[in-house]
Amino acid sequence: MPPHCDTMDGPVVTAARRALDAEDVKLILPYVQENGERELKTAFEKALRARKSDAAAREVADLYFFETAVRIHRTGEGATYTGLKPAGLDVGPVIPVAEKAIKTGQPEALVDILTDTLRKEVQHRLEHLQHLKDYARGDVAKARAYVEAMLGLEVYSHKLYMAMKSDPHEGSHEHHHG
Repeated sequence: MPPHCDTMDGPVVTAARRALDAEDVKLILPYVQENGERELKTAFEKALRARKSDAAAREVADLYFFETAVRIHRTGEGATYTGLKPAGLDVGPVIPVAEKAIKTGQPEALVDILTDTLRKEVQHRLEHLQHLKDYARGDVAKARAYVEAMLGLEVYSHKLYMAMKSDPHEGSHEHHHG
């Protein structure tokens, strides 16, 4: 998941907050794997009980539940949990466009930003390659730089293609888009 899964304004904490406010654990359960359900339900019950004391207890209970929900979510993705991050972190240009596409059901803006980025990257790498191509015969250092860039473009293209075709939750998705 993109780097915003563990932020205070990310999708997991937002769902966790909604679940606590509605006192309905089902609002957060979709964000964790089945094997994390029992632990999350237990934490949810504890948090609900603690929230009833006073404002300070409510704040501590909420934070405890947010951290538990995010940790179980991250574990389910095979990613490490390094604590909650503050709200408002820069998630890069793509996440907000993807979120809007999800809300509206309109893919065009998301396809455009991904396509434009791909076009610019490939063009830049090819230009760099052309620049390296004109080396004198026998100049091993420059020939090596060309070969490195050439193979680099092929590997980049292959990895990108595989990423586009992959299951979104295969392995860790620290990268990449939650």
